[in-house]
Amino acid sequence: MISVVRAEPGITRATAAQRLGIGSGGATELMARMRNLRLLGESPAPVQGRGRPTTVLGPHDEGPLVLAVDLRSADWRLALAGVDGEPEIVDQATGTGADQDRVRAQLIKAIGAAYRRNPKRIRAIAVAAPGPVSSDHVGQVPSRGWRDVDMSGLAARIPGGAGVRLLIGNDATLAGLAESRTGAAHSAATALHLIVAHGLGGTLVVNGEPVGGAHGAAGEYGHIPFGDPALACPCGAAGCWDLTVDGRALARHRGDAPPEDPVGYVRTVAGRDDRDVRTRRAFEAVATSLGRGIGGLVNLHDPDVVTIGGVAPLLRAAAPEAFDAAYRDGLMSFRKASPTPVLDGMHGDDGPLVGAVMLALDAVTSAEALAQWAERQRA
Repeated sequence: MISVVRAEPGITRATAAQRLGIGSGGATELMARMRNLRLLGESPAPVQGRGRPTTVLGPHDEGPLVLAVDLRSADWRLALAGVDGEPEIVDQATGTGADQDRVRAQLIKAIGAAYRRNPKRIRAIAVAAPGPVSSDHVGQVPSRGWRDVDMSGLAARIPGGAGVRLLIGNDATLAGLAESRTGAAHSAATALHLIVAHGLGGTLVVNGEPVGGAHGAAGEYGHIPFGDPALACPCGAAGCWDLTVDGRALARHRGDAPPEDPVGYVRTVAGRDDRDVRTRRAFEAVATSLGRGIGGLVNLHDPDVVTIGGVAPLLRAAAPEAFDAAYRDGLMSFRKASPTPVLDGMHGDDGPLVGAVMLALDAVTSAEALAQWAERQRA
């Protein structure tokens, strides 16, 4: 029942029973157990024509909660969510810059304050980080100039015996998780998600689970050498695709200085109605690189669908013909008659945050975690 509520927030009891293949009596009995364990609650559903009234299922008012941190290139957000996975922003900071100690202190304080407001209910914390992740470390965050970032201390103000789990995930991977489960790729068995922000990242999701690789750092698609070999990437490699598909690439083609905020730069330039020839050609160059690379990844992974997030939808929309031509040219011949669809993501900028909530809820709603929660309720 919890899985159904997570997959379809706001679902009615009648529809949930249909999804589970049980009758109304079984659904009533199951929901009674969920209420007693403070996991799910019910509220009257809006009346729609004739028929027996039903209820809308949602988190119990005293049920488990998770915290999700969305750490981005220039700011961060902290959200609280129940078992339905709907995030509510409870704290945030902008203009945080490259000062790692300052950002860490802000997050420790915010997480500690949120925990103190719900000390018996918060059971997990998940962080969406803009860099390759291995366990509780982020290898590097190029947009902030950070390397080998230890995230393990973010829960420093939560008592050690509280049993609250801290989970770290790559932002693009978590955005792909969100699109696969409740977004534009929700019906696909194999989905490729790509996000363009400060560079490009992504993930391959198979049957609702991201492919993490041997060390959990898979999906660094921006560091495939699809780009210009003459361009050195901050990651240490040369010719990275990263450098040809984001705001830095757009600025370079327009003859502008490298932007401090590549995402904001793309949005500003894309929002102008009067684009000169240089700007149009710049968008065409970036969209061509993006489309060609996606074609190559489709050849590699054979996904049912590709979803794109961050500013990738803006880049495609600014030069759709260039993108489409490059994408088709990049596909193997047998794929051209029926190209894999490339769809804009449904979660937009909230993709990493929604995915972080899902990561935390996966931990909180596991069989072991639910058994522990039930034992706490009986105590």
